Amino acid sequence: MARRRRYSRALALLVTLVLLGQGIVVRAQNAAPTPVPAISLSLARALDMAEPQSEPVELAKVALTRNEGDFVRAKSGQRPQLSATATYDRSLANEFQGVFDNLNLGGGSGSGGGSGGGEGDTAAADFSKLPFGRANTWRATLALSQNVYSGGRVGAQTALASTGRRSAELAINSARALMLFDVTQAYYDAALSGRLVAIAEATLDQADLTLRQVQAGFDAGTQPEFEVLRARVNRDNQVPQIIRQRVDRDLAHLRLKRLLDLPAESELQLTEPLDDEQLVPPAPFAERVSAVERLLPAGGAVPLTVQTGGLLPDRNVVAEAETVVRLRENSLQAVRAERMPSVNLTSTYSRIAYPTGFVPAFDRTNWAIGANMSVPILTGGRQKGDEMVARADVEQARVQLRQVQELAALDTRAAWAALLASRAAWEATAGTVQQATRAYQIAEVRYSAGLSTQLELSDARLLLQQAEANRAQAARDLQMTRARAALLPNLPLGAGTTAATVAAAGGGQPTVPAPAQPPSQQVGIRTVQGAATPSGPVTAGAR
Repeated sequence: MARRRRYSRALALLVTLVLLGQGIVVRAQNAAPTPVPAISLSLARALDMAEPQSEPVELAKVALTRNEGDFVRAKSGQRPQLSATATYDRSLANEFQGVFDNLNLGGGSGSGGGSGGGEGDTAAADFSKLPFGRANTWRATLALSQNVYSGGRVGAQTALASTGRRSAELAINSARALMLFDVTQAYYDAALSGRLVAIAEATLDQADLTLRQVQAGFDAGTQPEFEVLRARVNRDNQVPQIIRQRVDRDLAHLRLKRLLDLPAESELQLTEPLDDEQLVPPAPFAERVSAVERLLPAGGAVPLTVQTGGLLPDRNVVAEAETVVRLRENSLQAVRAERMPSVNLTSTYSRIAYPTGFVPAFDRTNWAIGANMSVPILTGGRQKGDEMVARADVEQARVQLRQVQELAALDTRAAWAALLASRAAWEATAGTVQQATRAYQIAEVRYSAGLSTQLELSDARLLLQQAEANRAQAARDLQMTRARAALLPNLPLGAGTTAATVAAAGGGQPTVPAPAQPPSQQVGIRTVQGAATPSGPVTAGAR
């Protein structure tokens, strides 16, 4: 009976624990996830966050450290070299074993009497301290070497390392500028995608309001079913556009988070709007943009050639090409130096011990001073071939330098012309948005009064959406051309002129929403281009 009560108690305890565990699991499943606080992000903060996380910048810094090591190694050839060595040898068998055993140099004979034999024993030579055939040998050596004359080899290697270090510093500037441009582009792409989502949502609200009005008229018997179906189709056609725009916005935010090394689940609130009527230059580049804009003509049509009076900025890419020329020239000097003799001064100091036991007592010394000279006499044509290759490399580097200088001047003028064009395009869209807004308001009043058709209202809504999308696109392009103009001195050639930078950042671009189109107005909306150049007006057909 007692055993049965114990079993019952154990069973009741087990059931209680199981029910308690299930309750904890259910509560954990039903508990709402901890919300992740939104991150308020300005462009300046994004740029500050991105630089420590940029792998290309870190790789460029590693390359600089490597080149500094090469410079230190090259300089070491001008300084004395001192090394110390210590050796121990244990002889297990050698050719001198037994050679000096029982060897007597005294010349005494056994028959010469007691005194004669004593003198012979005294005169016997002691060979126990000779180095031959010793079982233990210890050596401690110091070796000194000093380069006296290298024929210019050491100087050429030092110049090569110094120029390489300068090239690495320029590479850091280029990598940092490209990183800033990529982050700026990702930031404004995310801002543009958010603006396009807002435009698409506003268009959906307008279409939904029209549907409710038509539905009310149909219920009252003043509107036909055809008008209700048209309004519902126009409203429903906006839903896929909103879904697509939201996906593009999320992808743009993910690309920005990747550059900033932020968690993918974090929420970003961008503080640089694209709907600002003033649209001042981005704060991190405002000073440099103002300096560039002072050189450019104000107002009027965009000239095909920007007249700057020859005041083009120094380009980092040109400096890199110049360092390549110096590298090739230093390499040629190093090759020529191979014809010259080299002279080294050497000195070796050694302490030696031949103990009968294991513990040494260094009682012997070797010390030598010498010099060696090496002169190439016959190389079989290798020296001549090396010089021919080095001269060709120098000439190639010089030609490439001239080419880079011309391309840099063209790239600079193209960037400034793009800035002028994007500024003119943005200014031109201001009146279009105002007019399209006013037209849609008039169309709403006319439709509500029964003076126009739903087709006219849909057409006005489409034109307003296009105008707002073009305005947002022009704002994004203007900010990007400003950033490019500010970073241009350190940017590589062609950076920002194609979609390659965006593709390298990891994805496509957000698309401008394509609203529902009435049969008489088949107009497509283009996609946002990755280039930081102004884009033209919306054209017929999707591009």
